[in-house]
Amino acid sequence: MSNTPVISAKDMSLTFETNDGPVHALKDINLEINEGEFVSFIGPSGCGKTTFLRAIADLEKPTKGEIFVNGMTPNEARKNRAYGYVFQSSALLSWRTVEQNVALPLEITGISKSEKQQHIERTLSMVDLIGFEKKYPHQLSGGMQQRVSIARALAFDAKLLLMDEPFGALDEIVRDHLNRQLLELWRKAKMTICFVTHSIPEAVYLSTKIVVMSPRPGEIADIIDSSLPNERPLEIRESKEFLDIAHRVREGLRASHSYDEENA
Repeated sequence: MSNTPVISAKDMSLTFETNDGPVHALKDINLEINEGEFVSFIGPSGCGKTTFLRAIADLEKPTKGEIFVNGMTPNEARKNRAYGYVFQSSALLSWRTVEQNVALPLEITGISKSEKQQHIERTLSMVDLIGFEKKYPHQLSGGMQQRVSIARALAFDAKLLLMDEPFGALDEIVRDHLNRQLLELWRKAKMTICFVTHSIPEAVYLSTKIVVMSPRPGEIADIIDSSLPNERPLEIRESKEFLDIAHRVREGLRASHSYDEENA
């Protein structure tokens, strides 16, 4: 990791105007995410976790303050293809094969056929899907579909990956497997990842930094720097160090009155 800020938010707030009046989604967010960090955002539903990711991706506009991505505005970063985005569902096109789904964003740019094939092969290799190029989404498990979605997000060689609760709908065994694979991908690709989750164990297991958010309007209740090593077998979740970090996350959620409400 370096101290180069990939994402910098300064006094950022975001309010949605609705027929029932304004909805204050985010309030006074000040946060820097450095190159190579794996940052998880955790908090109750509606606290602005996904809204913050969407602001990074230029899908929502702050109503106050500012946010920069690699020193650019989100609009400039989007035009420069500075990030990949993985949604809660894989959102694959059912009539396209695995390689055709991964190729979709590349086709929009009009790169050469040979270069496109190189990108497809490399990204499918990164998510361990070589041999499944000709399969259709309905022939894949839910976990494999999400891996295709990740490959598609990485097709541009972006060093920033935005992930909006990508494993939330999967069972625990598959989720554990994908968590291990994601950590391996993060280490090998030396990328920066912003990851939204509702799971405390998932946040602690994956992250170098955990951002705990309060209920709407979403504010940062705590920022926890992980002391866990980059190499993390699943067994590390039984260690005292892991449990201590998880306890601090729970305390941060309780202090903001979010944990008890979310789990009542």
